[in-house]
Amino acid sequence: MGVLDGYRVVDLSIAMAGPLAAMRLGDLGADVVKVEPVTGEWQRHAPAGGATGNRINASFLSLNRNKRSLAVNLKSDAGREIVHRLAATADVFLQNYRPGVAERLGMDYETIRGLNPSIVYVSMSGYGETGPYASRPGQDLLLQAMSGAMLSTGREGDPPVPAGSYAIDAITAYSAFEGALAALLHRERTGEGQRVSVNMLDAAVAVQMQELSIFTVGGVPQRRGREPHGHTYIRAPYGVFTTKDGYIALGMPRLDGLAAAMDLPALAEMDGDADGHTRRDEITAMVAARLPERTTAEWLEIFARHDLWAGPVYGYADLVADPQVRHNGSFVTYEHRTEGTVTTPGFPYGLSASPPRVRRGAPLVGEHTRELLAELGYPEERTAELLAEGVLACED
Repeated sequence: MGVLDGYRVVDLSIAMAGPLAAMRLGDLGADVVKVEPVTGEWQRHAPAGGATGNRINASFLSLNRNKRSLAVNLKSDAGREIVHRLAATADVFLQNYRPGVAERLGMDYETIRGLNPSIVYVSMSGYGETGPYASRPGQDLLLQAMSGAMLSTGREGDPPVPAGSYAIDAITAYSAFEGALAALLHRERTGEGQRVSVNMLDAAVAVQMQELSIFTVGGVPQRRGREPHGHTYIRAPYGVFTTKDGYIALGMPRLDGLAAAMDLPALAEMDGDADGHTRRDEITAMVAARLPERTTAEWLEIFARHDLWAGPVYGYADLVADPQVRHNGSFVTYEHRTEGTVTTPGFPYGLSASPPRVRRGAPLVGEHTRELLAELGYPEERTAELLAEGVLACED
């Protein structure tokens, strides 16, 4: 039994952040109904990396397991009526429309709350639903750039480099997931539904609680140095360095231990907490000059003997094959109706009594339209009429 068995989520979101939040609720057992246009959600037609799949591309597949698909035209009165009836049966209603769109479609909080006063309504946006930036496009890279985080890494004068993952989308998704669970707990205790507002900008700010507090409370400026560095507020050495045959990551190892491990006696004379910041470029340059003398494996073995924080730099092939990743079951493999055997990232948490699981793969467009309308009390004849009128789409 999943911890959210018996709960229903209506997911009107697109792209990554909203669908990922809804999928996490589905992983815990909720009945997630993905409401999408009759032509299919945007992500179905924008395959990340060009991985198109058979009927479902990899990016859509990765964000929409444990959902049923209802393909409906929300610009029609009949389509809106269907979703309103669905919302009346739901516990969570989630959307990430541009400001004003939910109101035009009759999917705004006041309308949905009028149909279902106990609803947990999750509204997601890029910059907030009001204010000077409300109409701006909320896209991961744009928010990474605005968040200030890019200027915490790298070398002074070099262009900022984005993260190697859709970091702000993921952070926003987990903020929405957390907010939905908190609101459901509040409802369990009080019977009261509520609106949960999440935006990418606030999520990007909140996740930098240490860095921004160092700036706002400690008054320490954000300053990149002459040498590449992994984070402006962490002492040297910190970052990825070149070795004889590849790369190695160093996570602020003790300077006295590093001096012994690398035969750099000058490091032993330095204070890690003070000089690690004020002499950051000098320390980084010394370490970077010595590391190419040995292979990554040799350095890792040496650093392990000296109890220093160091690790390999993986590509995806290395990650998937790693013994700890395999031991943890970090990926899940299951059979999909059209895509065959698929392997995707699994679950970021474990629950001993009610663990998350894959109950169904990502749906085809409208795969569950007939099933859902039957649950809502629509006679088959009326469903057939709506399909013929183009209000619905169905995968038979």
